[in-house]
Amino acid sequence: MKDQRRVAFIGAGSMAESILAGLLLHNKVSPENIFVTNRQDEARLTELKEKYGVQVDLIKESLLAEADIVILAMKPKGVKEAVESIRPFTNEKQLFLSVLAGITTEYISYLLDHNAPIIRVMPNTSSAVGSSATVIAQGRTVTEEHMDVAQSLLEAVGIVRRVKEVDLDAITAIAGSGPAYIYYLIEALQKSAEELLLDRELATDLILQMVQGSVDLLTKTGEDPRALYENVISPGGTTEAGFKVLKESQFQSIVIECIKNAAIRSSDISKQISGVPL
Repeated sequence: MKDQRRVAFIGAGSMAESILAGLLLHNKVSPENIFVTNRQDEARLTELKEKYGVQVDLIKESLLAEADIVILAMKPKGVKEAVESIRPFTNEKQLFLSVLAGITTEYISYLLDHNAPIIRVMPNTSSAVGSSATVIAQGRTVTEEHMDVAQSLLEAVGIVRRVKEVDLDAITAIAGSGPAYIYYLIEALQKSAEELLLDRELATDLILQMVQGSVDLLTKTGEDPRALYENVISPGGTTEAGFKVLKESQFQSIVIECIKNAAIRSSDISKQISGVPL
């Protein structure tokens, strides 16, 4: 059943497109009820209109006039200017969903200068194919009904989990940024296949299925990852030879440091832009 609420996207980047594509893919919202605007890139808006049939407009007043849900999807560093530009056309009856990494609900509320409910949302780009791992955290004036609305909407683009806002920096580093690290690993596997003179298309097919199969096995068995990789490693075998390189390079420590650094950056963004602690 389609949600009849009117959804306005402020920002037209990759994350906004991923979410709206997921909503349309799963027939959650009609294209005529999705509105998109950005600061000044009319060519990008035209691209989205032609690709998805959504409504676009650089004039924010007309776009926001009847919006029920406003999704803030601009770049975090532009949040102050963007929210101040839409503030005159917003009201406390609207539900705001913010996908801005590191920007607190309190700061957004301060910029809006009213008490509209604000929910922080951290999806990832897998939203476009309905496979996002999304978390939502409620702001000060958010009710359970608001959370239910957000969860119902976002479940169209993947799983949704409710968390405390204080945990979002860590979750952003894992679930939000995580896909980039997985793609980076897959790229490395592709390059290794090329160096071993394997056909790229064949290798890519096998690599993607291997990654998907590994996720499926983890999901369906509930086994601990360590138990599964130890089960693959045979003494003196090929996997052990490769694993030796990973251990000597401290691969897990590198990944952990990567995640911690991303989480620190998310916290830094909050301090630099909003100056409002959680």
